[in-house]
Amino acid sequence: MPNPSNPAAETIESIGENASLKRTISRLNKGEHELVGPGDDAAVIAAPSGSFVVTTDTLVQDHDFKLEWSSGYDLGYKAVASNIADVAAMGAQPTVLVVAMVVPKTTLVSWLEAFADGLRDACETLAPGCAVVGGDLASGSQVVISVTAHGDLQGRQPVLRSGAQPGDVLAVAGTLGRAACGLDLLASGNADLVSAWDDWVNVQRRPQPPIAAGIAAGTVGATSMLDISDGLAKDASRIAAASGVHVVIEPMQLQGFEAILEGAAQALAASPQGKMTATEYEHKWVIGGGEDHGLLATFSPEATLPRGFKKIGQVVALGADQEPTVYLSDKPIDAGLGWDSVTGS
Repeated sequence: MPNPSNPAAETIESIGENASLKRTISRLNKGEHELVGPGDDAAVIAAPSGSFVVTTDTLVQDHDFKLEWSSGYDLGYKAVASNIADVAAMGAQPTVLVVAMVVPKTTLVSWLEAFADGLRDACETLAPGCAVVGGDLASGSQVVISVTAHGDLQGRQPVLRSGAQPGDVLAVAGTLGRAACGLDLLASGNADLVSAWDDWVNVQRRPQPPIAAGIAAGTVGATSMLDISDGLAKDASRIAAASGVHVVIEPMQLQGFEAILEGAAQALAASPQGKMTATEYEHKWVIGGGEDHGLLATFSPEATLPRGFKKIGQVVALGADQEPTVYLSDKPIDAGLGWDSVTGS
């Protein structure tokens, strides 16, 4: 039964699904694309341009996140960020999300409310006008978060992975390596390191994808684009494979991304938990680290790169009998480097 004398101790089991949802939904913002929001069997969403994009993703406790590392607020924020980054990678404006959750019966309602606060704040910060318009709540043995995000193409054609052409410029928007650095710091279990480099830890907990840059890229005619969720090397290989080209990354263009991580890399390498040199950490984070949710795109060499994009390489034609490959200068990069959502490594 609910405990009116101690609301902080209330769980979803003690107050029930309806009351839990009511408390959670009351904390969400109303989106400008929302015609009918939470409360009915389905939401009704405006689609003025007649076409929209849809994406979905699932976060599983102890596979994609750990509750001892991330608060309910962090997970709400990250659930939004990781999904609307996929929408922006198609060149679309994020509009609405639907969130389904499985949580243990003992989950505190206050945790669920903090999760809703993270959903709301991520929408308002990263994509103003976007909102959560519905979802589902069920109980189970662990936390599972499933998000479906929608976006409006606003009359534009979607930006696919398959449009890169030889001669195109390869460019990135957002950060590289910071979330992977934060993850290694958390995994070290070294509280001093986590505290000293909390900026990078917080990128892991609450990514900041460059949503506006994705929409701008679609507007100026990016030839291909995707969200860097699994690491630069792995996601560049997806553009290469889909477009039937080689992708060449220029090492000099990555030095700025690596340099900003130098202090954390040196500290981790020198700690009892260190497993590689500082240089190796920097390379691993920038080339193989995901979850910054930056955007990787290709543009015609005549195009003006949208604000926020930095050139890091180029697209090259395949030779006879060659397979699409990603190169770091003239050396092939292992396409397996990066995160695999199935194996969890």
